[in-house]
Amino acid sequence: MTQTKQQLKPTLEQQRAENAWAVSEKYSKEHVNFAKGLPALIMNSGLMQVLAFAHEKGKHHEVVATDLRIWLTRRITRDDQAQDPGFEKFMQALIKAKPQDYQTINAEAFAWLKWLRQMAAARNQAKGGE
Repeated sequence: MTQTKQQLKPTLEQQRAENAWAVSEKYSKEHVNFAKGLPALIMNSGLMQVLAFAHEKGKHHEVVATDLRIWLTRRITRDDQAQDPGFEKFMQALIKAKPQDYQTINAEAFAWLKWLRQMAAARNQAKGGE
């Protein structure tokens, strides 16, 4: 019995895990610490506020926020090759999003960050906690 291409496609959870694993390869301890705190920050302040904070802070904050923007852009557009639209374009898209779409984006951010927190911490530990 041959498997179709659809049967071989990874689940969304597997895609999240794979992406989080790939992006976290470049993370230092500072990136990992920020990634671990992101879900709580978003819960307390909101997705757009946290993205603005990360953009303003720069450095490792912006790197992690950019990885999140790219993941969310790929999920929204359903284009696995989509690139980062940049901070301003992404924020404008969130501002203009319908409430239901914004909630979906927010939920996807939490789902991806769940994987990122674990993958980044595991990779950093394996590197000796740089």
